[in-house]
Amino acid sequence: MISEALTLNSGQGERLLRLSHLYRLIIGLVLVGLVSSGLDQELLNLQNLTVFRVGSWAYMIGSLLFAAIVRRPQRLLPVFSMALADVVLLSWLFYAAGGMPSGIGNLLIVSVAIANILMRGRVGLFIAAAASMGLIFCTFYLSINLPSASSQYLQAGLLGVLSFAVAFFVQNLSNRLEKTESLAAQRAAEVANLEALNTRILKRMRTGILLLDPEHRLLMSNPSAVFLLGSKGTPGEKLSSWQPELHQRLRHWLQNPTLLPQALHPTPGGPALQPSFVDLPHGNKRHTLVFLDDISQIAQQAQQLKLVSLGRLTASIAHEIRNPLGAISHAAQLLLESEDMPAPDRRLTQIVQDQSRRMNLIIENILQLSRRRPAEPKLLDLSEWLENYVRDFHASAPPTQTIHLLADEKGLHSRIDPEQLYQVLTNLVQNGLRYSQQDKPMAQLWVKLFIESTSELPVLEVHDDGPGISPNRLNNIFEPFFTTESKGTGLGLYISRELCESNQARLDYKPSEYGGSCFRITFAHPRKLS
Repeated sequence: MISEALTLNSGQGERLLRLSHLYRLIIGLVLVGLVSSGLDQELLNLQNLTVFRVGSWAYMIGSLLFAAIVRRPQRLLPVFSMALADVVLLSWLFYAAGGMPSGIGNLLIVSVAIANILMRGRVGLFIAAAASMGLIFCTFYLSINLPSASSQYLQAGLLGVLSFAVAFFVQNLSNRLEKTESLAAQRAAEVANLEALNTRILKRMRTGILLLDPEHRLLMSNPSAVFLLGSKGTPGEKLSSWQPELHQRLRHWLQNPTLLPQALHPTPGGPALQPSFVDLPHGNKRHTLVFLDDISQIAQQAQQLKLVSLGRLTASIAHEIRNPLGAISHAAQLLLESEDMPAPDRRLTQIVQDQSRRMNLIIENILQLSRRRPAEPKLLDLSEWLENYVRDFHASAPPTQTIHLLADEKGLHSRIDPEQLYQVLTNLVQNGLRYSQQDKPMAQLWVKLFIESTSELPVLEVHDDGPGISPNRLNNIFEPFFTTESKGTGLGLYISRELCESNQARLDYKPSEYGGSCFRITFAHPRKLS
């Protein structure tokens, strides 16, 4: 009953209730002013002076009491009592002032309108009925004592009908306003949800996004842009001071928007980025939207297609290559068994045998690329899996090799193929130990597992204290067949990165805080499917 009777239950209802109190106080002050100054006898055809003056003071005192007591429109009984008392007091004043000529009947219509704003349904119509009955009853009672008042029945009846018309009109208008307000609130909630969804999408996008103002100052950037650029610009910072190379691409694009901007490498050893720019009108200003795409993945896919084709070709001719290669290796081995071979010839024969083994290893690696099985990602507890890996390593490794595990945060998960992760980490560990032991008797690695704060993704880092990689070679370390050693095939890091990407992870390089190299695996989100 209460929920059906009350129309407003928000801050808007409280404001209307306060305006209603103010209106009653103003009417009460006017009536008391007329009574106190004696103008009521001159302006009104009073039927009973004492009754009118008492009613005026009663209306003023009642308005003050209701203004102090009724503070919330959500409570039906106080609001209903206030509206009913208002109708009764105004009907009293209507009779005492002489009926229709006094104009107080119009105040009843205003009170009915206010009551139907604050209340709905049958309760509001009851107030309209009470006002109509008050008008007709007072006119009837007035006509008994004053025969000239008999002509006021028609006007009183019209005011009664007007009371019901005002009640129906105000309730209909209030219902429409309430529906409009509800619809506006629903639309506002949908817009807020859509904005929150857009924010989440921007955070999860792999494409870096920057928003620049007309002076090329940074307004907004998503986490992918921070990750790809290798640094986080502060809002308001000029692009020329934060990313001068990107700013140069932007200037070239502004001069000729039809040209495709050149790719850039913002960080040594980082991914190659292809920038693209879009004008974004905003009022009278034109902002610039910058998209940063990692094209190194496209280049790797092209290389993968080449290697797959090469692997198929190698598989078809492996038999023809291995037969003569095996004959060469066997002949070199037989020559080495000869006791009459001089030392220089023995050295040359050993070179032939070593290079034969290297060629056979290259063929095996290429065949592995062409026969590699698809990834089978599983939800993996990285912390537990890494502890088991380090424990197994220490059980079989020589005393001169050790791994320091730094994984304080437990329960980190991701979806990845455990066997392929084992192959990648083993390759990184073997490379790190080999370089760490070049100038030191003890080879050691630091393996870290943590959550990246910007992307909120699990990250695994393998640090060594070796000589590191020179800057002029950083752009080539993940290319196939690139190696810095005479006995290497140059496919280890390439295969490791390919295995990571097949599991929606990423393998990158950065200088290590321990003085050597750091290879970093950024895993996919645990809820992300393969």
